[in-house]
Amino acid sequence: MIKEFELLERKKVDSNRVFDYCKDTLKLPDGRIRVYETLVHKGAAAIVPVLPDGRILMVRQYRHAIRRVSLEIPAGGRNGREEPFEEAAKRELEEETGYRCGEMTHLISIVTAIAYCDEVIEVYVAEDLVPTRQNLDPDEFIDVCPCTLEDLVRMIYEGQIQDSKTIASVMAYKDKYGN
Repeated sequence: MIKEFELLERKKVDSNRVFDYCKDTLKLPDGRIRVYETLVHKGAAAIVPVLPDGRILMVRQYRHAIRRVSLEIPAGGRNGREEPFEEAAKRELEEETGYRCGEMTHLISIVTAIAYCDEVIEVYVAEDLVPTRQNLDPDEFIDVCPCTLEDLVRMIYEGQIQDSKTIASVMAYKDKYGN
């Protein structure tokens, strides 16, 4: 059984609009001291938006870290740690896809990079979608792509979809609601 790790000190090294970069000094279970580098994130919300015909609204956007366009479920960071995840999900759904939802149900919680970051993404299923209009940030360029669940699963296994939140969410949706 693993004994407790004790946080002795957290030192914020740097900060930006996405996360704080911290150096945490911990006392290990055997008494040794070690410094861990941690990214402290405000959290995010993601949505599996389901059209009445069963297709899922996906977003296609450029992701600079991987230097290519990615097909993903809509998602985005909370406006601070105080913003409820569900509120962030509804906001991101409308901003990125141009749809509002009538019903939203929690699907899963994901910790994206558990070894070095505390980012939690709460994922919701959105139904009863009503078209409005996209409201993208000035630096966002997003295409909305309705896809069948079958096509999404195929794209995951073919390596066309590699985004972890999308893979986990699509597969959880398939397990809970799909055939």
